[in-house]
Amino acid sequence: MNYIGIDIGSTAAKTVVFDGEKVAASFILPTGWSSKETAARIKTRLDGSGIDVGSDQNKVIATGYGRISVDYADKVLTEITCHGKGGAALMAEDCLIIDVGGQDTKIITVEKGTVARFLMNDKCSAGTGKFIEIMANRMGVDIDELFTLAEAGTPIPISSMCTVFAESEVISQIGAGKSKEDIAAGIVESVVSRVALLASRHDSSAKCILTGGLSINPYFAVRLAKKLGQEVFIHELGIYAGALGAALLAADKFK
Repeated sequence: MNYIGIDIGSTAAKTVVFDGEKVAASFILPTGWSSKETAARIKTRLDGSGIDVGSDQNKVIATGYGRISVDYADKVLTEITCHGKGGAALMAEDCLIIDVGGQDTKIITVEKGTVARFLMNDKCSAGTGKFIEIMANRMGVDIDELFTLAEAGTPIPISSMCTVFAESEVISQIGAGKSKEDIAAGIVESVVSRVALLASRHDSSAKCILTGGLSINPYFAVRLAKKLGQEVFIHELGIYAGALGAALLAADKFK
């Protein structure tokens, strides 16, 4: 029996196959403009791996923005439920989960194995991966290059809380001849500060894990840890936290 978790986010769709004992497979596809087409491409990819989602031997739970587009899912669940399950599984204990995605940031406290409380920033992209993507494009680099530059720089303050005005600040700094390294460091620090502010509203002494797209950048975790004043753990499957949680919940429900 395979338990499949599908997390279709705003920028990337993550899939995890759990065989009841371990993660047997995982992959990421760009979401593109249509969640329905993305769900179809995931199905094709699974079919190519010998996993027929229509079989009774495979159970699917979908989550994320595009979860309702997965018409072959046996069940759909909220992002909070799935990210809480997945993040706690990666930590193997109760924890504070900081999930920084493409369009939102989620802060989830897991106590006694279940989500106790959560906060979301889904009104503005300034504290999300989208902000970094926009700023990287403005600087003519990709996201990995921006983080490499940031590590070598000294942060220049970016005071604007709005992405549009912050972009104008960055343009002004470029025009003023500020170094790319310092500007990049300022961009990363701006997101770190907003995420830390949101996380500080959770009164939690639990260990902290970073998940979502930015969890693959160790430098971001280092800066966030410094801002929070506590260690921030990362995991190689951190970007799959929502899909992993969905797969584990499928195992709980359908075993």
